[in-house]
Amino acid sequence: MLLLEHDAKELAREQGIPVPAGVFVDSRSADGAHFPGGGAWVVKSQVDVGGRGKAGGIGFASSKEDIAAFVHQHADAAIRGHKVAGFRVEEKIAFAYEVYLGFMVDAAQRGVRVLLSAQGGVDVEAHAQHGDAMLTALAMPDEASLVAAATPLVVQLPPELRAPIGEAVAALARVFLHFDATLLEVNPLFVRADGSWVAGDMKLSLDENALERHPELERVVLSRPSVYREAVFKLEQGFDYVEIDSRGQVGLLTTGAGLSMMLIDEMLQAGLHPYNFCDVRTGLLRGVPTRLIEVLKQFARGGDIAVVLVNIFAGITDLDEFARLLLEALDAVPEVKVPVVARLIGNNLEAATRRIAQSGRAITVETDLDKALRLAVARAGVVA
Repeated sequence: MLLLEHDAKELAREQGIPVPAGVFVDSRSADGAHFPGGGAWVVKSQVDVGGRGKAGGIGFASSKEDIAAFVHQHADAAIRGHKVAGFRVEEKIAFAYEVYLGFMVDAAQRGVRVLLSAQGGVDVEAHAQHGDAMLTALAMPDEASLVAAATPLVVQLPPELRAPIGEAVAALARVFLHFDATLLEVNPLFVRADGSWVAGDMKLSLDENALERHPELERVVLSRPSVYREAVFKLEQGFDYVEIDSRGQVGLLTTGAGLSMMLIDEMLQAGLHPYNFCDVRTGLLRGVPTRLIEVLKQFARGGDIAVVLVNIFAGITDLDEFARLLLEALDAVPEVKVPVVARLIGNNLEAATRRIAQSGRAITVETDLDKALRLAVARAGVVA
């Protein structure tokens, strides 16, 4: 989960990281807001995706009227398919250098990758392609190891950058570890002429499984339910749901994270576009259909969904119980009118099949996954 820049910076500021003073505004609050600094500002569209600068999502202002004009002009914009959630207005920083510094989980190498470049800013990737080195090192996920791994990188920087960047490495490593982050990227990291440093921009990506360990993160997520919809869903419902494609044709009601990911790959190869990923966790599907109802409510938002594909591999779960809950959930969310293909396998399958057949609903039960996929393709009207 990638935080909005404003939220990332405010959380980092609370941890002692120097960031430009800034406020969050939208089209309703921009005209009467109080802005920090003395009259030169940067107005940044807040969206949970990179590339804002090159997409026109960042502007400069020398008056409150300039700020309001930029906000109103971009309030309904989208950047790379993501709707702008608001704006951070912050004081413009005078700087001597722009540096790139990042920490990211490298799962393949079972460590944390430290990334450092003396040439930061919006063209950092172009700099790297033209021979300006992106320095990198791998470390264990603890502060001492991260600092030790970064030290040989820092000494390769120009002399005037070594002290401030060494300080920034230690401070930002603590933030990365404190929040159980998967990515912390500061680009640009401004170094002033006096040798001080400021996090000019920040990306902070979090492991949603760690939210409950961090009340401050949970507070931020719950304060913006329209922005962090999937994280809020997990906090409130207790299981994973991720929207993949808002124009997807197939709503997935599945269990088992690995099995569900494999199913998505198979669907893409078959020419289907999945609307979502989810793992409803069959071990908790007992008594009431709440979990299934919540998933179906999400499907009701997908205007292009042509079929619901259910994939339940039941061990301890009674499939007849699941069938009852599924039928109750469909009754509770009548907006979902598309056919359902249910691949069911496991405990008490025969009773589940009878119950579904007796319901009279447009639900096709299949035990073979490949056949269920082909049925979903046919129901969705896709030529595979």
